[in-house]
Amino acid sequence: MTIRNRPTRALTFRSDQWAPAKAAAAAVKAVEEWGYTRISTDDLTTCVRMLAEAAVTAGGRRLSLHLADQDQRVLALVLAHTPARTEDILPALGALRSVAACGTDTDDADGLRLWALLETQPVKGASTASPATP
Repeated sequence: MTIRNRPTRALTFRSDQWAPAKAAAAAVKAVEEWGYTRISTDDLTTCVRMLAEAAVTAGGRRLSLHLADQDQRVLALVLAHTPARTEDILPALGALRSVAACGTDTDDADGLRLWALLETQPVKGASTASPATP
């Protein structure tokens, strides 16, 4: 996977019970640093936690969180570094108001890949009660 010409952040975590919370906090911090002050931090936190929890459940020793700005959206990608599959989290991810698209696949090099693309502006009908704040 290659991401070019856009703000990115890549972080690695030990695959343990604390990884989802650490990954979510790191994602919120990175997105705030990029200047996205209107993204739903609740949706971003929930999304990254779900992606990281699925990676932990897959059983690898570590997980990687990759974030990228994509056309005023935030791409959140988690690599489990094991080819094991996990339960299908896509319906729950897709139910988050800020998630524009999501997916999963397995690659020989990275193992299980889970991703979601989040809107950085409030979505029609969405609550604006949880914008990111510095």
